[in-house]
Amino acid sequence: MARIVLRAVRDGDLPLFFAWMSDPEAMRVAAFTADDPTDRVAFDARWARIRGGSRVVMRTVVADGTAVGHVGEYGDLGDRQVTYWIGREHWGRGLATAALRAFLDETPTRPLHARAARDNHGSRRVLEKCGFVVTGADRGFARARGEEIDEVLATLRA
Repeated sequence: MARIVLRAVRDGDLPLFFAWMSDPEAMRVAAFTADDPTDRVAFDARWARIRGGSRVVMRTVVADGTAVGHVGEYGDLGDRQVTYWIGREHWGRGLATAALRAFLDETPTRPLHARAARDNHGSRRVLEKCGFVVTGADRGFARARGEEIDEVLATLRA
């Protein structure tokens, strides 16, 4: 297993994040993406808000010295959500699970909530391994798929 370290997001991480988050296959799997994932100006503006605000906590995931993704939390108090993204070339190595576990060790926020496309079995398994329990279902418009899809809602309690 790779050694995972979480660190502050750096300017040099953003080109990697943009490439990963505009990968058509990764977008299809994630389903819920930016309005236009190819719009670099909008991407940079979003990340400037994320990095400059106090309501979003985001960390770069580093595995064996290489940036492989990001993990964090956002939202209102009492309804904080986790988010994570691992570059597709790094899938299948347990990095999302290790990154989310490391993040959960770092943040005292509970409860934490998560959403995943019902058919995103990989993400659902990551949440399960990290102690999240399915608490409901929803339907939402998945921009990456151009249609409404079923979602799983999950919660991590104290």
